[in-house]
Amino acid sequence: MEKFITLTSTIVPLPIENVDTDQIIPARFLKATSKEGFGDNLFRDWRYDKNDQPVESFVLNNPVYKGEILVAGKNFGSGSSREHAAWAIAGYGFKVVVSNFFADIFKNNAMNNFVLPVVVSDSFLAEIFESVGENPEITLTVDLENQQITNNATGNAEHFAINAYKKECFLNGFDDIDYLLSKKDKIVEYENVLI
Repeated sequence: MEKFITLTSTIVPLPIENVDTDQIIPARFLKATSKEGFGDNLFRDWRYDKNDQPVESFVLNNPVYKGEILVAGKNFGSGSSREHAAWAIAGYGFKVVVSNFFADIFKNNAMNNFVLPVVVSDSFLAEIFESVGENPEITLTVDLENQQITNNATGNAEHFAINAYKKECFLNGFDDIDYLLSKKDKIVEYENVLI
């Protein structure tokens, strides 16, 4: 996978609270076993009407908003444990999701699929929504190494938490197997001590 160190991007604002995994990717799309194509159906029932026509008022259909960072309202990713929700977000092209709260299972699924969930304070989230409301071209910078997110419109920044193991995986572009292989010499050394 591609290493994640620092990302600066415009954002897509989704100021909706309590977005569950069925809203992220509706259950009728869960039959596939490959990750391919899930991005096409991200927020499907919000993006398209019953005649499969784009809903102009939905943010993903608004050409003003683009970028690799999705900024969502409180309590993002609740509901069922479907990993397909993370597949859909990654498949659409988002590398980071920012919110002030994520459901634990969604958060882990996101990280396992190289989507970085960044938890910020209520006030910082409100500031981001205000900034993008004033200027859709504003950017955020996510500095994983220093665990800091910056609103480049205001210069304000916050520290965010991440599991040390997952941080190392993101910084090196490792999945779980890659991580183990990177520790092969230490594993062999430890096994030799035991013999």
